[in-house]
Amino acid sequence: MFDLIILATLFDGPKHGYQLKREAGFIFGQDDLHNNLVYPLLKKFTTEGWVTKKPTPGERGQTRQQYAITALGKKALLQRLTSFDEAETKSFEAFITRVGMFELLDPKARIKIIAAREAYLLERLPKLAQLHEKMDLGMYGGEVVGFLKERIQSELTWIGRLGRMAGSEK
Repeated sequence: MFDLIILATLFDGPKHGYQLKREAGFIFGQDDLHNNLVYPLLKKFTTEGWVTKKPTPGERGQTRQQYAITALGKKALLQRLTSFDEAETKSFEAFITRVGMFELLDPKARIKIIAAREAYLLERLPKLAQLHEKMDLGMYGGEVVGFLKERIQSELTWIGRLGRMAGSEK
């Protein structure tokens, strides 16, 4: 997901590496992302032709690299966001990453992603209920399963709202 976020951060215009580290870190609820995460991705994106790199003068006389997403990079980002396989369907982080970038996707892609996540949650909910009924989970295990069921119900409510929003954009 780091790769999707870094590419998406470039969608609205060129940025220096430090700015990318700060913005992507903020999205992930951290301080700056580590150089060992950001710069190898930028190198890969440059090699793939998804991002260009241009030296620019820094504020203190140093040379800084400015990165910009290319048309090929935008196309790759949109393809990767639209792709939502079974493993990603099970990942809350993969889902909210895509929802956060829904403005970049067409309504059909949004609805497909929402429907896939909803189907997964609707399949998981009865399994949790069965687990609760058929096993002695103890006091804290029961609390965990109860919490997970509540979380799924809450997410299903939110997904319903997202679906109505995406459906109204057709």
